[in-house]
Amino acid sequence: MVRAWQRTAIVGVAFALSAGIGSAQAAERLTLYCSPQIEWCQLMVDAFTKETGVEVAMTRKSSGETFAQIKAEASNPRGDVWWGGTGDPHLQAAEEGLTQEYKSPMLDDLLPWAQSQAEASGYKTVGIYAGALGFGYNEDVLKQKGMPEPKCWADLTDPAYKGEVQIANPNSSGTSYTTLATIVQLLGEEGAFDWLRGLHKNVNQYTKSGSAPIKAAARGETAIGITFMHDMVTQVVQGFPVKIVAPCEGTGYEIGSMSIVKGARNLENAKKFYDFALRADVQMLAEQAQAYQVPSNAKASPPPGAPNLDELKLIDYDFKKYGSSEERTRLLKKWDDDVGSLPQ
Repeated sequence: MVRAWQRTAIVGVAFALSAGIGSAQAAERLTLYCSPQIEWCQLMVDAFTKETGVEVAMTRKSSGETFAQIKAEASNPRGDVWWGGTGDPHLQAAEEGLTQEYKSPMLDDLLPWAQSQAEASGYKTVGIYAGALGFGYNEDVLKQKGMPEPKCWADLTDPAYKGEVQIANPNSSGTSYTTLATIVQLLGEEGAFDWLRGLHKNVNQYTKSGSAPIKAAARGETAIGITFMHDMVTQVVQGFPVKIVAPCEGTGYEIGSMSIVKGARNLENAKKFYDFALRADVQMLAEQAQAYQVPSNAKASPPPGAPNLDELKLIDYDFKKYGSSEERTRLLKKWDDDVGSLPQ
């Protein structure tokens, strides 16, 4: 009896110790959902792990895909932090209760547009970078095919570009949803969908990722790619013959955002990463990944070559309206019904 009791006690102590070790290990982990380019995602992971020792499991998906994943996992959250990607789906996630409030001690260091993003969401998301929308074209391809140089959104429906334009699907890509919302704000909804149907005749592919069209244009696989200007800068820096265009009518912009998933299993580490990602020195690491967005920390200098937002004709983008669940859902359905369903 005594020996049996001793064996039971030893097993119990061992179980308790192993449970404690397991908890300690879990506390030093983080699951990161990342939406910018993979090089920047990996750079952030490496820098955070080196500084904190926290082991990070990272998944890279576009904004729309990440939003869909977080929504699908709502009853059993697997992610801790969603870093990057356009702010509209982050705002929708906040509205739908998929992310949770956190007021970082770094908030006062951020530029007004980043703080406004936090306030609009009830502090369930925050701005981490900004970038303007536009389109880029391959100068060599245009010359070889004798096509005119596009300067305005209206130019992109010219039959001369038939089969020569790429843009992402707005259901999977935050970049493309920003384009959709931008054109609606520029032309009105009726005019915007007329333009989108005209553009459809020239589109050779709706990609999953928002940055894919300009990569294809850089390689000469298509003449024109619609995406954010900072993604075009990356291709120019790499030596590709890409010309960046700020459309003559004006253009929209994104506030790339960051959110903590509601029910995050590693909440303390999620907060650590959140604070880490808002620091000026960390945001300035972007240049190493050839990421040319404008950082949200007022003390961080934009990387050389980053588009100067003050010099662009930006619309007064209504983030609250176009980041709402109702409006995003309605516009995406209308795009599916009126544009995405058309034959190519």
